[in-house]
Amino acid sequence: MTESTTPFDPAGLPPTSWAVLGLLSFGEELSGYDLKKWADASLHFFYWSPSASQVYGELKRLEKHGYVTSRTVSQDDGVRGKRMYSITPSGKEAAARWVSEAPVEPPVLKHGVMLRLWLGHMTEPEQLRDILEQHRAYAEKMTHRARATAEGSAKEPSWAYTELVLRWSEKYYEAEREFAESALRDLDEVAATVRAAEEPASASGPRRRGKKAD
Repeated sequence: MTESTTPFDPAGLPPTSWAVLGLLSFGEELSGYDLKKWADASLHFFYWSPSASQVYGELKRLEKHGYVTSRTVSQDDGVRGKRMYSITPSGKEAAARWVSEAPVEPPVLKHGVMLRLWLGHMTEPEQLRDILEQHRAYAEKMTHRARATAEGSAKEPSWAYTELVLRWSEKYYEAEREFAESALRDLDEVAATVRAAEEPASASGPRRRGKKAD
């Protein structure tokens, strides 16, 4: 691919636009419903899955920029035809330049479970244990799903980079599960330490310092 000499202009598009455009870059003509399913099956492992309304909103934005084209396809059941979307040559060029030239941004981490654990002094250890157990179960489920999806992607050579990201996702959720287990093991000890620090002074009060008796 010939490199462009003009500065990269993202056209003010948010990351979700590039995610939706990226889904179309695999070469298939897809409906908004298809794109939502694809996002749920891949993006949510490492980014997030946009809602159906966000998908359609981004498609309109992308079409306005000329990065996507659409057509209405009639259906056999007589209902209103569905709109199918495909990426345009300028859309492919824009997506390629975004991947190659956009500034590398640090990942934004918003971990709700860690926020609640950070505020663990405001609840009881039993509630924290329940939260961590739920998180461990979720992380274990996502580990298995990422692994299965990666194995399915391995059958398609064009999805080799997708498989690479899914392998990263598998390791990420495995690490989340391991931390949850570690925190559960340490929870009682941490709670005991906090309780000891919060215990009021003994009834006799602190020992006074003074002149030693003769």
